[in-house]
Amino acid sequence: MQQTSKQYNQVVEKCRTLYINKLKDYGSAWRILRLPSLTDQIFIKAQRIRQLQENSTRKVDEGEVSEFIGIINYSVMALIQLEKGIAEQPDLDVETATTLFNKHIEITKELMENKNHDYGEAWREMRVSSLTDLILQKLLRVKQIENNKGKTLVSEGIDANYQDMINYAIFALIHLKVNK
Repeated sequence: MQQTSKQYNQVVEKCRTLYINKLKDYGSAWRILRLPSLTDQIFIKAQRIRQLQENSTRKVDEGEVSEFIGIINYSVMALIQLEKGIAEQPDLDVETATTLFNKHIEITKELMENKNHDYGEAWREMRVSSLTDLILQKLLRVKQIENNKGKTLVSEGIDANYQDMINYAIFALIHLKVNK
């Protein structure tokens, strides 16, 4: 499990670096996005990954890695939106937005460590394509919850689904050896 924590942190550092650099380029313009818009952005990325996994021909020279990183960063943005609500204008400076990123990654990593303990690192035996399918399944669940105005009867909420997507995407990136 110590190896998993180290690999997890290495992947997160790549994601955080891109997140910060995009904040410096664009500010926190994403703060105006409603949750379904973020969900759709993540869905587009997951669908593209699935297409890349199923098709041998590529017309855009970007692979799975950048899309999994996008899933992680958009999911963190969604968790921030859940916490803070949607803004009318960009309202976070780089430092505040990074602090929020770190907070939600820390909570999500703790969830991963608890589940990883209980499941005995089963994800290590999974295929990247299965992790992609699980992300797509979580997205369909989130869309249904959004269509139900955020209400669930017996299921976990939207936040838990975003956290799972982050963890599945990090596991996929570990499998793809992004931390090397």
